[in-house]
Amino acid sequence: AEEEGAKPKFSSMSLVIGQIVLMDVVFSFDSVLTAVGVADHIEVMIAAIIISVIFMVLAVNWVSDFIARHPTVKVLALSYMLLIGMALIGEGFHLEIPKGYLYFAMGFSFAVEAINMVLRNKSTKKKLKVLPEK
Repeated sequence: AEEEGAKPKFSSMSLVIGQIVLMDVVFSFDSVLTAVGVADHIEVMIAAIIISVIFMVLAVNWVSDFIARHPTVKVLALSYMLLIGMALIGEGFHLEIPKGYLYFAMGFSFAVEAINMVLRNKSTKKKLKVLPEK
């Protein structure tokens, strides 16, 4: 028995779908801006956008599974965004940070994360072998 004039509650599924649609729009807009900034020909822009959308649709499950298995990758991605954001802010104040420094920092942190992932994977496999069967 719903009250008259009460606002309908949205299901969590509809909220998730809404968030996905919103994120798709944001990333599509970002892709369009990137393609326009990089390419001189409209055909290249259209092809780049279509390929990126197809790639996102095909890779979404693999990427979400990978992130679920390796949650520390989220922290690494956040640190990359902070690093790039700070570099852009610095450039806005005419403070030039050599790109090589940024690339080295990102490459080094990626290598450390890759080593940690391999070690965690080996540790998990050893624990599974040690556990007694029921």
